[in-house]
Amino acid sequence: MHVRGLKKQYGSRNAVNGIDLEIGVGEVFGILGPNGAGKTTTVEILEGYRKPDSGTVKVLGLDPWGDGDALKARIGVMLQSGGLSPGLKPLETLRLYAAFYQSPDDPKRLLDLVGLNDSAQTPIRRLSGGQYQRLSLALALIGRPEVLFLDEPTAGMDPRARATTWEIIQALSAQGVTIVLTTHNLSEAETLCGRIAIIDRGSVVAEGSPDELTGAVLHPETVFTSIAGLNLDPLRMSLAVNADACRETADGTYVVEAPTSTGLVREVLDFLTEFDAPLLSLATGQATLEDVFLQLTEETE
Repeated sequence: MHVRGLKKQYGSRNAVNGIDLEIGVGEVFGILGPNGAGKTTTVEILEGYRKPDSGTVKVLGLDPWGDGDALKARIGVMLQSGGLSPGLKPLETLRLYAAFYQSPDDPKRLLDLVGLNDSAQTPIRRLSGGQYQRLSLALALIGRPEVLFLDEPTAGMDPRARATTWEIIQALSAQGVTIVLTTHNLSEAETLCGRIAIIDRGSVVAEGSPDELTGAVLHPETVFTSIAGLNLDPLRMSLAVNADACRETADGTYVVEAPTSTGLVREVLDFLTEFDAPLLSLATGQATLEDVFLQLTEETE
């Protein structure tokens, strides 16, 4: 999947403003961003449902807009909700969709794969939110897609169904299926995605593996343990922080809210040495994908 200089404008608003993406075969690639950031427009252009204003877009070597019919036979799209006839049942819906493809997957196999065998004859209107999502995933897979677009794939699922869905996604990737995932579940993105692009205000503000993204942000918190009741004023003075940012949160447990650095650790050690207090443990905060997401999207507001 190749995207260069992608732009889309609605009136005076730049929904997508020069996005570049390169997604390899078998990758699970996450596209994250706050509401209105441009991620939905970007994905709809990749799927061939929206025409770009400018830029180059190739999916499986095809132009999604100009070669839409050829491309749609080779991709699968899982929407978050809507579009299914409420009176139909899961098995007959899968059989109906299978008729649209030359070499479809087996509807019964897919129903078993997503764990809906017991609901095969239940009208869609009576499915729970999580069951509906699992049916949507099965429908996205019915055409044996080479590229799969997933929008909030585990929304409404219970923990067991979520774990099963994650296993399906990982297995598809191992089989060479390219997966583009959009989700607000940052833990899900961190678990599944080999690479992630964070989009805000129509532009990619960060891209890389979860480790690369989280490694670029130092979580501003250090926790150390020692004897209880230490006078922290000297440490606060040396670090130039106030009482709220350097405090005892429990007997013998101390938190320093400041950017983690070797200098901060040295100040803590010097402080404890001065008061002949033992260092029992010390841990510096590890940034999460949520930390990165919030920092990057806040910086552009």
